[in-house]
Amino acid sequence: MIFREPMSYSEFLVTHGNLLLSGTLVTAMLAALSIALAIVLALTAGLMRLAPAGPIRWIATVYIEFFRGNSLLVQLYWIFFVLPLFGLSLDKFIAGFIGVGMNLGAYGAELVRGAILSVPRGQWEAASAINMSPLTRMRRIILPQALVIMLPQWGNLLIELLKGTALVSLISVADLSFQAKQINATTFLSAKAFGTALIIYYVMARFIITPFMRWLECFMERKSGRA
Repeated sequence: MIFREPMSYSEFLVTHGNLLLSGTLVTAMLAALSIALAIVLALTAGLMRLAPAGPIRWIATVYIEFFRGNSLLVQLYWIFFVLPLFGLSLDKFIAGFIGVGMNLGAYGAELVRGAILSVPRGQWEAASAINMSPLTRMRRIILPQALVIMLPQWGNLLIELLKGTALVSLISVADLSFQAKQINATTFLSAKAFGTALIIYYVMARFIITPFMRWLECFMERKSGRA
């Protein structure tokens, strides 16, 4: 009986590095598109929640409560597997970033709403006193200050979004988690496959998202101070 020597970690990376790299690129693209969608939806729904018209507030509330009150995994299954039954078929990658973006956008909407309401009332009154329109007041006075307030919470939310992208592997999107599972299924090197994926997710969160959000916080604080 021939015993095969265990594969070293360097050999593992040489053999399977291309798959892990391609999965990482897919995860990065998925996260970027999901973040863009989540920001747009969060701003839109957050502002709608503060609208004076009741029907507009109701639409935003339904969206927020539905996507916050359900599992992201179930939402992904609905978008990819159930919507085709109603005549709407989406590519798995598109279904993935739409599902993740809509789910995290619902959480972000409450951050937007809370940050806007945290702006001191004096700012609202001063803008009204110089006859600013509601749109101009929100764009030039309220939102810039609210952005400074909400950015720390958004940093945490974006990290959660990055981790949430791992669920798209369950609808066969070839992201980092999917590739790690494929490697593990053929080699049974669980520690190396999933350990490498763990490190990559950590690096993306700790050394890309976190520093960028900290820089953005400092930039907005400086800009707000100058204003």
